[in-house]
Amino acid sequence: MIGIVMFIVALLMLLVGFPVAFTFGGVALIFGVFAEGPDMFAFMPFRIQSIMENTVLMAVPLFIFMGIVLQKTRLAEQLLESMGKLFGGVRGGLAISTVLVGALLAASTGVVGASVVAMGLISLPVMLKYKYDKSLACGTICASGTLGQIIPPSIILIILGDVLGIPVGDLFKAAVGPGLILIGVYVLYILIYTWLKPEAAPALPLDDDVASKGEQYRKALKAIVPPLALILVVLGSIFAGIATPTESSALGGVGAIVLAALYRQFSWKMVYDSALETVKVTAMVFAILLGATAFSMAFTYTGGDYIVEELLSDLPGGATGFLILSMIAILILGFFIDFVEISFIIVPILAPVADALGIAPVWFAILIAMNLQTSFLTPPFGFSLFYLKGVSPPSVKTVDIYKGVMPFILMQVAVVISILLFPEFYGLT
Repeated sequence: MIGIVMFIVALLMLLVGFPVAFTFGGVALIFGVFAEGPDMFAFMPFRIQSIMENTVLMAVPLFIFMGIVLQKTRLAEQLLESMGKLFGGVRGGLAISTVLVGALLAASTGVVGASVVAMGLISLPVMLKYKYDKSLACGTICASGTLGQIIPPSIILIILGDVLGIPVGDLFKAAVGPGLILIGVYVLYILIYTWLKPEAAPALPLDDDVASKGEQYRKALKAIVPPLALILVVLGSIFAGIATPTESSALGGVGAIVLAALYRQFSWKMVYDSALETVKVTAMVFAILLGATAFSMAFTYTGGDYIVEELLSDLPGGATGFLILSMIAILILGFFIDFVEISFIIVPILAPVADALGIAPVWFAILIAMNLQTSFLTPPFGFSLFYLKGVSPPSVKTVDIYKGVMPFILMQVAVVISILLFPEFYGLT
């Protein structure tokens, strides 16, 4: 039972607020030495070397760099302004444009924090100006910003591909359908909500500085085409088999620099700042990975994996019972800990059981990715909630954000259930 105690201690330390990487590494060291002695960590340098030589994980810093560069090009601002004018004449049009822009940013950057902050700074003041319901506005922005977790190129899909041993390109292809369904559900909800409560999202008045509808379309296309071109280059090269995800991430980095030049935002200072931010985020991810590697090694040596596998394999309902329980567990853990920790600690424990029960690995990975996306919205530690609160005006209270995200959490859970019940509809079996 040492492994189970170790797991509980690690979770308690995370809840108290200890740094994630040091928590996993420190707990592993203490319990590992207690159970097996210091010789247990003799192979740790070889595990670190294998992580350093993993070419799949090279895509993580490259996609992060691409997203940060695009954040600094005012891409989100131009997209929101143009699409807001296109949909402004429709009730809830600005909220719908926020969802669509969130999807485009997700497919071109994949950085949740950048998307939420950008839309919070640009879209929220406009929605509040035109008397949008605060909860609807906040919920739409938070949910749209998290689309980067499921729409390729997604950092979480790259991590899950490495953890589960699945080609990342297969995960990218499999995630397109669920991502589009989720976007459609969001838009449908906004349309129904504004039909039932017209005062919650009034139509925008016509913009006096735009001479014609045709000019609106031209301005919108000018803002939309460049990021769409980048999406086609990055994802198209993967789906067509021309490039691996790692190679396409390099294309994405170059494409982001080209877009920066097109938007006349290029400077060496911008490149330096973007690279510095990339190093910080990447260092955080890989520090957690190293701590998680030590933790999983100690957990395995102490026999914790056998206890978990035996417990989960004997669940009533077989594979279905296992999937339901594991999705509920991941959903609950998402309330308290980050998707990176769940991916590196929880998923490796569940993966052998899923394999033994004959569950399709791509289906399992997409279920986990969709579930982890919800963790960005769930109080009290949903990162999207913190991002938006940090840039929202004083009139927007925390309770407005919490109320706003609740319907979107339920929609995400509903889509996860649909993937669980009807995987053939999504082409995942």
